[in-house]
Amino acid sequence: MTANTERQDATRTLHSEELRQKLVERAQALQPLLRAQAARTDEHRVVSAEVIQELSAAGVFRLLTPRRYGGHEADLRTLTEVSEVLGEADGSTAWTAMIISVTNWLASLFPDEAQEEVFGADPDARVTGVAAPTGVGCRVSGGWKISGKWSYNSGAPHATWAAVGVLLQDESGVVIDQALVLVPIADLMIEDTWRTAGMKGTASNTLIGRDIFVPDHRVLSVRSASQGAYPRSFRQDEPLYSSMFGSMLLLCLAGPLLGLGRAALDAVRSTAPEKPLSFTVHGRQADSVGVQMQVAEAALHLQTARLHVYDAVDQVDQGGSALEYVTRTQVRAQAGYAAQNVLEAINALLNVQGAGAFADTNPLQRIWRDANVAARHAGLVPAVGFEAYGKTLLGIDEPVTLMV
Repeated sequence: MTANTERQDATRTLHSEELRQKLVERAQALQPLLRAQAARTDEHRVVSAEVIQELSAAGVFRLLTPRRYGGHEADLRTLTEVSEVLGEADGSTAWTAMIISVTNWLASLFPDEAQEEVFGADPDARVTGVAAPTGVGCRVSGGWKISGKWSYNSGAPHATWAAVGVLLQDESGVVIDQALVLVPIADLMIEDTWRTAGMKGTASNTLIGRDIFVPDHRVLSVRSASQGAYPRSFRQDEPLYSSMFGSMLLLCLAGPLLGLGRAALDAVRSTAPEKPLSFTVHGRQADSVGVQMQVAEAALHLQTARLHVYDAVDQVDQGGSALEYVTRTQVRAQAGYAAQNVLEAINALLNVQGAGAFADTNPLQRIWRDANVAARHAGLVPAVGFEAYGKTLLGIDEPVTLMV
């Protein structure tokens, strides 16, 4: 490595750290608004237009959008830190912001012509999506005709585009590939199906499409992408878009969970010095050795989660397209393991608070609901990550999933 290259790398690192700090500070400034609207977001099952406008103004949706389209082109660590901070204030808002940000990154992997359609025409474009191939694409001249129903499109009401999963069929109906296709949200119908116990405000509804024409340049092969092969033009100055497909789309899910865990810990620490421990001699929970031990255990679970998440995040950011398969399976396992540690922490903290934690007026019940729904995302199922990682550790060449 030459001295000039080292200087360029140092300058790039400094710029990245300064940008990250600025964006995290903007997210922190939004916390009072998000907390004030959290109950409303939960009740109405959607993030308000006011909050979406403020997130947009803070540049949250442009976190991973290319700089040449007015984006910040930050990195996975920045996205994770920002969504963690947002998650401290409201899980649904953090999840919505994170999904749109990372799906904007996904849209930037498509051919240049597609990127120009999405971001060139609208630098504030917001892309939502579902990777599961619950649609079908039939070959037609110049592209594909797609139909399907795609569930769990977080942030769908706020999106301008959608990236949805399809199985591509040739002229004889044989499936030849699994793909993601970009479709203007105006071409799709949104069905209100997201009625859940937690993460209510993500409005993760179902998109429905019938015989929509998708040109070839708006198609991304998932099989190829899972190996780091993207149809976009390679640019030396855009290393973000060489990051591994599965690792990016899985690890991003951890940020809001880390924030929810921190919010639960802060809530219990703020009330323990005043709240009595019923049916005991303790006038304050803080005086109980049992409570002290549970709070300490919860804090360590959260620290364990953060250590795993940010270790994995740094590996993805630094590894780029050279990230080895064994490391990718480890990253997937770490994401699921971290999510379970957050749940362990929140459960312990609710045990400290007792039945009062489930009062409608207590934010802990919403935190508990949101975290338990978020941690069940298919990308965070611990058994899948453990199996994939365990197989690589034991030298068993038997892929479990494309999403690593």
